[in-house]
Amino acid sequence: MQMMTYDQVRIDDLEIFANHGVLAEETTLGQKFLLSMILYTDTHAAGLSDDLVHSTDYSDVCHFATEYTHDHPRKLIEAAAEDLAREILLHYPLVKGITLELKKPWAPIGLPLRSVSVNISRFWHTAYLGLGSNLGDKKQHLDFAVSQLDKVPGCHVMRVSSYQITKPYGGIEQDDFLNACLTMQTILTPKELLERLHIIEKLAHRERLIRWGPRTLDLDILLYDDLILRTDDLIIPHKDMLNRTFVLSPLCELAPDLRHPITGKTMETHLNQLTSKKP
Repeated sequence: MQMMTYDQVRIDDLEIFANHGVLAEETTLGQKFLLSMILYTDTHAAGLSDDLVHSTDYSDVCHFATEYTHDHPRKLIEAAAEDLAREILLHYPLVKGITLELKKPWAPIGLPLRSVSVNISRFWHTAYLGLGSNLGDKKQHLDFAVSQLDKVPGCHVMRVSSYQITKPYGGIEQDDFLNACLTMQTILTPKELLERLHIIEKLAHRERLIRWGPRTLDLDILLYDDLILRTDDLIIPHKDMLNRTFVLSPLCELAPDLRHPITGKTMETHLNQLTSKKP
């Protein structure tokens, strides 16, 4: 789901001694692992300047990966790979994604083999969220949400729209809303991000009593890269976003030329079409 084609820095078969495993001898005696990585980044500035300041120091990445893998034993190499990929993305800002293969040459399965390995790819993603409140101190609730989101490990709030006063949606008589949108970078999956949003809503004492009813804080995933997703708990793009001026208006502040992954039209086009229908 990465949004562009990146350059690649490859590191092959870095030898690491660590204590990952389920068996007692693996966790006490340890064994050799082989780590290969593809770092997805933009090497253009480094290539033009010939200056390390514009590059990710792959020597440092190797030492970081070696120390982290050695110091954080896990039962499963799946968990070891997941942890390491996340930490590299968090630690090296120029790395936008990583493909990581962790090989276990001496896997104790009692049969001849070259190695057992896990290969994963993880990326930073761009998400757009909708925020709303119409109970209590509305501005404080939105400020709280932005602050909490920026504190979530693996989430960076990039821009926040202006706060806009809007009329209630859905036919329930209630106070006006304060709405906004934000864009963020995240390494969380959509499901993980949704779970974080529910936690933040709960911290703001959100109660889900009436559909489209009053609430202290409402957080919605509008877009996540160009992903099209439909599950029992989550639909991306947000299924009703194109019918809501209180979503499209602040979203256009952030990214008027952003295209809806299903319609292919820009947010500005959708906002213009929606407002032209209103009397």
